[in-house]
Amino acid sequence: MSKQFKIPTFAPLKKQIEMNNYETVFILNPVLSEDQIKETVQKYEKFLTSKGAKIVSKENWGLKKLAYPIQNKKSGFYHLFQYSVESNVISELEVEFRRDERFMRTLTVKLGKYAIEWAEKRREKLKIKA
Repeated sequence: MSKQFKIPTFAPLKKQIEMNNYETVFILNPVLSEDQIKETVQKYEKFLTSKGAKIVSKENWGLKKLAYPIQNKKSGFYHLFQYSVESNVISELEVEFRRDERFMRTLTVKLGKYAIEWAEKRREKLKIKA
């Protein structure tokens, strides 16, 4: 008599895509009007949310003088987005930034746990000052 063994079968594991935390700072061309700036910021906020991003915070730092001229401009409008999104969306966002001539510079950074804590503390300080 032979014993029959059942070979266990496993359902394929669903790949769980992890949401990472990112911070993007971008500088907009200073010749843009207030409406054009708002439109640009809204466009990229909608882009991120359409890709499943959760916007944590959004800050307008205003017109600032640049450390060195960029595209023969000495100032620019600074904005900051902090959000959580899947990592594959970042490359799409960077491509969109490069295609848009309103952007002078962009920088996207993946935040670690200490950076997230620091950003939360910074936001709390800003709320107290305001």
